[in-house]
Amino acid sequence: MKTGMPYRLKIRLRTMVILFFCLAILSVLKLVHVQFFQFQFLSQKAEENWDREIPFSQTRGNIRDRHGELIVGSKLAPTIYFMPAQNDEIEKAAKQLSDVLGVESNVLFEKMNKREFLVKLAPEGKNIDVKQALHIQSLQIPGVYTGVDYVRDYPYGELLSRLLGFTGYDHQGLAGLEFQYDKQMTAVKSNLRLFTDAKGNSLPHVNDDWKEGKEGSSLELTIDLDVQQIMERELSQAMIKYEADQALAIAMNPKTGAILGLSSFPTFHPLQYDKVSPSVYNQNLPVSMTFEPGSTFKIITLAAALEEGKVDLQNDQFYDPGYSIVEGTRLRCWKREGHKQQSFLEVVENSCNPGFIELGARVGREKLSQYIRDFGFGQKTGSAIAGESTGILFSKESYGPVEHATTSFGQGISVTPLQQVQAVSAAVNGGTLYQPYVVKRVYNEETGAVELENNPKIVRQVISEKASKEVREALESVVANGSGRQSFRDFMRIGGKTGTAQKAVNGRYVEGEYIVSFIGFAPIDDPEIVVYVAIDNPKHSLQFGGVIAAPIVGQIIEDSAPYIGFEKRTIQIDKEYRWGDRLEARVPELVGEKKEVVMDLNEPFRIEWHGTGSIIESQLPKAGSKLSIDGTIHLYLRE
Repeated sequence: MKTGMPYRLKIRLRTMVILFFCLAILSVLKLVHVQFFQFQFLSQKAEENWDREIPFSQTRGNIRDRHGELIVGSKLAPTIYFMPAQNDEIEKAAKQLSDVLGVESNVLFEKMNKREFLVKLAPEGKNIDVKQALHIQSLQIPGVYTGVDYVRDYPYGELLSRLLGFTGYDHQGLAGLEFQYDKQMTAVKSNLRLFTDAKGNSLPHVNDDWKEGKEGSSLELTIDLDVQQIMERELSQAMIKYEADQALAIAMNPKTGAILGLSSFPTFHPLQYDKVSPSVYNQNLPVSMTFEPGSTFKIITLAAALEEGKVDLQNDQFYDPGYSIVEGTRLRCWKREGHKQQSFLEVVENSCNPGFIELGARVGREKLSQYIRDFGFGQKTGSAIAGESTGILFSKESYGPVEHATTSFGQGISVTPLQQVQAVSAAVNGGTLYQPYVVKRVYNEETGAVELENNPKIVRQVISEKASKEVREALESVVANGSGRQSFRDFMRIGGKTGTAQKAVNGRYVEGEYIVSFIGFAPIDDPEIVVYVAIDNPKHSLQFGGVIAAPIVGQIIEDSAPYIGFEKRTIQIDKEYRWGDRLEARVPELVGEKKEVVMDLNEPFRIEWHGTGSIIESQLPKAGSKLSIDGTIHLYLRE
């Protein structure tokens, strides 16, 4: 008897067929989805598993001066990489590389024989010469790749090193501006993507790829390279001549607060920072060093007295016996026998301590203290330069009559050089205190996009234009007739003030060691530059600011004048002759005169004739210049 398939079995079989049919359809649909809709996504994921990246550094941002001149840049310095899986003769490859790199082959072999996908041959093959990299490429060693890399380049060597700072092994800023602006200046690396299998063999069906990086942003400083070079030349000569412990200089535009030059000695090369003490590269002396300012601080007392109408410099008189007694304390003048009877203009010219004690007393204790703070002392200038100090002023509780007197002539307090430059700039620019700054802008050199920009910033008005004009004229007299005579330069109209302060270490004065300084500016009628120079513990000379620092400032101002754009003045106070000075006279106008007429003139100078003819076509020095009376005038003739 024939029996049929059980009903339940039929249902199960039918269900299984339908289920398999649905699964087949789903599989086909999934395959279609993967092939047509997820192809790009899955290919990318696969490539991420296959790819290996060789870094190609982008250039770190440049640092330029106010005219766009390159101060710090980057130069090509390739780095060698090796893929062990792509080379079956590693020992031979190590020998080939060792011949080019000049290192032992066994050192390279030990690194190249590691069980790693990609080996960076550092330090032996890091930041090598471009010629070496080209040579290595020409050898076509399997598995050897040359990665693009850069090192910092310093066209001016040690110039500005304490401000600039330096970068480390991995191009990270470690000190100075390189550290402060590391985030903005750091580049995003590019990468060459190589697609390989697990053994490191190239995949023929996948093309290699390139990941584009980003250049670092650049800094444009307010620094003028010409002024900076002049300053560093003068300081380096002073360090040698006086065997000084340290030296520093600042140049600033008093109308804006823009720093034109900033120098510290001893200095170092940023690529060799490891060869000097951290105390050198971690201290930017013009902003970090604090010391008693000495007589340069008297400018503040003078400005306060003039603003308050407490003195008539020409007509008020003062008698200096060589000391002042305040609260039973005898405070001496630097001139032991005193300056005797003098006008207050002569008090300023002679840098007379008792005279300035009198000026401070006339202003009053509280008012002078307020002026000192209004001029920016006792706080950071806001320059945003790393390591800036605040200085130390007397507290209100400890600021008694004696402290008031000593502060009046710059003793017993501690200030930074930058504070002094900021304050004196305000005293001579019409009375406006500007915030100093050294970074003009942070920008992208490719696009020109500006990320950060600094402009002149007025802090406050401290004194009036009238008082400022009187300060300028008094300080011009200091240079022509007083303690700053060594800074005098013809037609420059320089004003300034000397400073000599005994060094203090751990709160105690060091016998026989001084910091001598001078702060000068020019021209008197419209100041374009303020220059401060301080020499720490000079030797082989009288330790006075007027002897050592003043001539340096005068030379810096004279040599910088063509670069900062002020013209020489035809009218100025003539320098007062004193015994021992070189006798000078002004050169007459001789161009256009006949030879026989000049030969009959009763001039003190020697004359040297050039060329032939009877008419003088040109002369050196030019008319109006000052020349030693035994000097020579060169006259050039024509027919």
